[in-house]
Amino acid sequence: MKQLIFIALTTFLLYSCNNSKKDILEEHNHTNALINETSPYLLQHAHNPVDWRAWNDETLELAQKENKLMIISIGYSACHWCHVMEKESFEDTTVAAVMNAHFINVKVDREERPDVDQIYINAVQLMTGSAGWPLNVITLPDGRPVWGGTYFKQKDWITAIERIQELYETEPEKLTEYANRLEEGIKSMDLVELNTADVDLTSYDTNSLVETWKESFDHRFGGYKRAPKFMMPNNYVYLLRHAVQNDDKELLDYVNLTLTQMAYGGVYDAVGGGFSRYSVDKKWHVPHFEKMLYDNAQMVSLYSKAYAFTQKELYKEIVFETLEFIANELTNDEGAFYSSLDADSETKTGELEEGTYYIYTKEELQTLLGSDFDIFKEYYNVNSFGKWEGDHYVLIRDKSDMEIQKEFSFSSADLQKKKANWKKQLLQFRNQRAKPRLDNKTLTSWNGLMIQGYVDAYKTFQKKTYLDAALKNANFIVDKQLQTSGALFHNYKDGKSSINGYLEDYASVIEAFISLYEVTMDEKWLITANNLAEYTFTKFFDEQNHMFYFTSIDDSKLVSRNFEYRDNVIPASNSIMAKNLFKLSHYFDNPKYAETAKQMLKNVQPEADKYPSGFSNWLDLLSNYQTKYYEVVIVGEKASEKISEINSRYIPNMLIAGSTSESDSYLLEGRYSEGKTLIYVCVNNTCKLPVTETEKALESIKITR
Repeated sequence: MKQLIFIALTTFLLYSCNNSKKDILEEHNHTNALINETSPYLLQHAHNPVDWRAWNDETLELAQKENKLMIISIGYSACHWCHVMEKESFEDTTVAAVMNAHFINVKVDREERPDVDQIYINAVQLMTGSAGWPLNVITLPDGRPVWGGTYFKQKDWITAIERIQELYETEPEKLTEYANRLEEGIKSMDLVELNTADVDLTSYDTNSLVETWKESFDHRFGGYKRAPKFMMPNNYVYLLRHAVQNDDKELLDYVNLTLTQMAYGGVYDAVGGGFSRYSVDKKWHVPHFEKMLYDNAQMVSLYSKAYAFTQKELYKEIVFETLEFIANELTNDEGAFYSSLDADSETKTGELEEGTYYIYTKEELQTLLGSDFDIFKEYYNVNSFGKWEGDHYVLIRDKSDMEIQKEFSFSSADLQKKKANWKKQLLQFRNQRAKPRLDNKTLTSWNGLMIQGYVDAYKTFQKKTYLDAALKNANFIVDKQLQTSGALFHNYKDGKSSINGYLEDYASVIEAFISLYEVTMDEKWLITANNLAEYTFTKFFDEQNHMFYFTSIDDSKLVSRNFEYRDNVIPASNSIMAKNLFKLSHYFDNPKYAETAKQMLKNVQPEADKYPSGFSNWLDLLSNYQTKYYEVVIVGEKASEKISEINSRYIPNMLIAGSTSESDSYLLEGRYSEGKTLIYVCVNNTCKLPVTETEKALESIKITR
């Protein structure tokens, strides 16, 4: 009887599963090889009529075997114009017929494969003078590019690919000749020469660099005098430090203006917290609505550091709300952080449209807020200043809380209560709308940045939940992304780790783990950081020019193996790595690390002189040589308490080592004294007499030059 029941149940389940699969297949007219991938971006294209394949050795071998040109289309799941081109071209059967007949079609998630993306970004930059996403390139069967661009309208796309195919059939030697020339250009783009010149880093003139830099500043809305406006947090981390270090009030005012205007602007989500990727206008008003983990991680670090120096309540508010957004929207049960929220969400008609989740009409706001609307419309500019398209508004501020309180005769407590109520009402209202799509893959490098964000927030605000989140994610990386070989995985999704790590993964994780040690005194994090650094020397380091390649020596060869060294919206992996080596050289008394960090900085110096905004993280490292760099060592029962007191201050030219007991590590050895908590302030292995009071120790630490 039991056997019959089991057979019947099994038959039912099999029938149900087969019917479910049948139903799923019947929902789509087309399914291509991307259905087997884990990337949310690739899966978005799995039902295109285009015969897409993923980037892998099998795909590249097929192109050469069939001697076909490849179309390599690169984007990411939160990319609005990627979705537009998909709808206009890649979902169209006529376009697909042309692509399938002549080409091997390859879809690449730029976030999963930044190495592939960089090669073809450089190629399109050389070909057209600019590049972005979607990125569409045609290559020879061996992967060398011959043509490319970004977004194309359907007619232009068909015309272009047909012409390239015709040329390949009639005059293939012309494409080969062009590919040869372009290949040389690509290989030269991100190469750095060993700088053997004598460079005195201690007295290097950064003031003149910053004076030139200032010419591009927007003194009305902050940022730069151009649109679109990207937030570039590593620029302002450095400029804040330079302003403080050089007692430059004008520069400090500009940094505060920029941070205030970004926080006031629509680029910041006043209702749900967190920043969008950039604004399309000069006043930070209308964002490109996608929300990226890497932006928000760095903005948390920036605002935490700025609050530590200025004590501006606005900055504290931004940090708290952004981290609440991260916890609610971009964190899974394992403590791993997701990659992004899409710019687009579904409308009532089922179409994808940018920004619909975040915008409001005047009528909606009046109905929701009732008698509070008159105050709200002044606070968030429900007027011509805040209007976007049609009758929609993107919330933007241009007055401080103090100004609004004065205008409406409110106390600070009254206004804060009203703001909290407004946000609650608007959040409940918009959560009835279709939410933006989530890219739920986890990238090791971006998770490292987010750990750093949480640690920086913990240093400044001493909220234990921030440290808990950082530790949970760090343990996730150690447990799931760190292999027994010492290598890191780059990607994680649905319980599976994949893709060999890039330099960016090692650099950001090392930086995060050093910071974790500085707040926990747990040497596990410092030792793991050091082990990862040693691994990068084995797999990524170039002995000739003393820089680190972006890809491991174990990775499949691409058109070019280059160095990522220019700081962008995320600091370059080489600049983060150089700062890591500088710190680790102090912790472990390692001359190789110290010499490498200095040589790397010297290598980029000639280009940094011309384009300082593209080398701000390098300049932050340079600042360590321009002032005294302090090793603050705290040993004893109350070490954790003293470390917290020091960490809450803005001291960019300092590292911390600590222990509550005896330790044989380099900076701690011989410094423990039973029954006492001693603070040593040292510079270049020379220490002042230890003190027991935090304020006494701080008196001997100078930030200015």
